[in-house]
Amino acid sequence: MLTPHDEGSSASATFRAIDDAAATWVARRDRGLTPAEQDDFFQWLAADPRHGERLARHQRGWSELANLAQWRPEHGAEPNADLLAPASKSRRRSKNILWWIAPVTLVAAASLAFVFIPPGKPANSFGAVLSDPGYRQLVLDDGTLAELNRGAALTVAFTDAERRVRLTQGEALFTVAKNPARPFIVDAGGVTVRAVGTAFNVRLSAAEVDVLVTEGLVQLDRPAAPLPTPSLVSAGQRAVMPLAAAAPVMTVVSRADIDRVLAWQPKLLEFAATPLAEVVTEFNRRNTVQILVADEALRALPIGASFRSDNVDGFVRLLEASFGVRVERGENTITLHRVR
Repeated sequence: MLTPHDEGSSASATFRAIDDAAATWVARRDRGLTPAEQDDFFQWLAADPRHGERLARHQRGWSELANLAQWRPEHGAEPNADLLAPASKSRRRSKNILWWIAPVTLVAAASLAFVFIPPGKPANSFGAVLSDPGYRQLVLDDGTLAELNRGAALTVAFTDAERRVRLTQGEALFTVAKNPARPFIVDAGGVTVRAVGTAFNVRLSAAEVDVLVTEGLVQLDRPAAPLPTPSLVSAGQRAVMPLAAAAPVMTVVSRADIDRVLAWQPKLLEFAATPLAEVVTEFNRRNTVQILVADEALRALPIGASFRSDNVDGFVRLLEASFGVRVERGENTITLHRVR
């Protein structure tokens, strides 16, 4: 195992270089990798087994520091002494299962893929339709993040005066980069959703436009048949605008309501010594393709890994490569068999 106390300045320099690179990759993976960065990451990880070891250790530290974001002192100024306390023995045993497969699972786990949309479109000239049958993330040239639900399609037209996107079908969540000089506008079915810096979900159906605001404030209007007063929708509110000339219906939504509306977003699933049967249940709840466990003996197989919830193929490949599981693929099913 590589340590900073290896003899010789060369070994020490090697350790520092690997450690620095691992820390950098942890930070990059947390904010999401571009396709080129993802290729570089996989090449770096495969180049030396020590890379995976240091990456796993930095990832554990990153996760423990993330716990600080959940700490909210209520009755005193002193921090909770147990907040970053060492893990219990039972938890350590669970973590150990993760360490030996870390290089495999880190490669198999899908980092969110980002597509950069370049600038340069003239006013009112929308680019090619951007769509995908599955979930997709787009980083627009201003830094705005657009997340497309399955089957969604949009086009982009940015100018010096405004940033305009046209949602032609489906549903998308926008996390808008703040720029008061260039408002961000989404056109959907003749309805405009105008924002400066905020986060909101837009769903276009045959009869209405549904807007959910999770951060900031947006303004709704219909240019072809303007509302008497444009509707303002703030964080924690939902507005349903009929495509026919009618005012939007406004409601206040709870955190649980927001989670239900945004349940289409992939989530990172993390497992530590979790029985395969439970892992399969989590994937099946979130995907059309269903995983079936054919052999009872496989159901208790402990799994330690991190996967995006829509990365069924990556998870199944891990089972094939590292656990000797035989896979039978159907049209919308994947059956797992124990190799006898």
